[in-house]
Amino acid sequence: MKNAIVTGGASGIGQSIVKALIHEGYRVGIIDSNLKAIEALRTQVPLDALKIFHGDVGIQGDLDAFVAMLRGEFEHIDVLVNNACYSRGGLETCDYEAFNEVLRVGASAPFYLTQQLMDFFSEEASIINISSTRYLMSQSNTESYTAAKGAITALTHAMAVTLRGRVRVNAISPGWIDTQQGQWSAADKAQHLVERIGQPQDIANMVIYLISDKAGFITGQNFIVDGGMSKQMIYHGDEGWNREI
Repeated sequence: MKNAIVTGGASGIGQSIVKALIHEGYRVGIIDSNLKAIEALRTQVPLDALKIFHGDVGIQGDLDAFVAMLRGEFEHIDVLVNNACYSRGGLETCDYEAFNEVLRVGASAPFYLTQQLMDFFSEEASIINISSTRYLMSQSNTESYTAAKGAITALTHAMAVTLRGRVRVNAISPGWIDTQQGQWSAADKAQHLVERIGQPQDIANMVIYLISDKAGFITGQNFIVDGGMSKQMIYHGDEGWNREI
């Protein structure tokens, strides 16, 4: 039996990754702070395939307890997906503690969890860090999230070097992913070269590929999965794009 871990696995992209891993035959351990989302997930997957820890990855004690649970439940870890993160705004709204809170969740936790499991990974294990295209492009007042995603993107190649020969480490940078099943305009869709908004399953599909034998020669890389949105140059008056001032 293969075993996987997904942080922030109860909802959104994390939930889709959990379901995809279970479909591939993995037992999955998750840590999530959203109890309501955890209870909903319990009704959607086989309970014998899921090990749940209700906790906050931004708190070291919770991570220590989560690792202790994993060592008690699993013989080894084949896949670690560092997915949990959120935003507390930026220069206009985010204070010092809130900024560091996001960094603890989005960067310190992936580092610490990896460190605590270094002797517990199986041969040919994989780590997938979920970054974001916001590591290279931004909206205003998003500095906390952008900093965390920049950090985890850089951590990816650093950890790949340290863990060479033992664990492959890659990152995925999603673009606009619809985690709320929203209704989007034609203009929203047209911003993407594939002319649709991304779905959580798009990211889960990339996770499944990167942990497979087919990706055995890939490590230390960051894969942008954004429907081409970050590749289209936008100028006022060009391609029908207009900005009102």
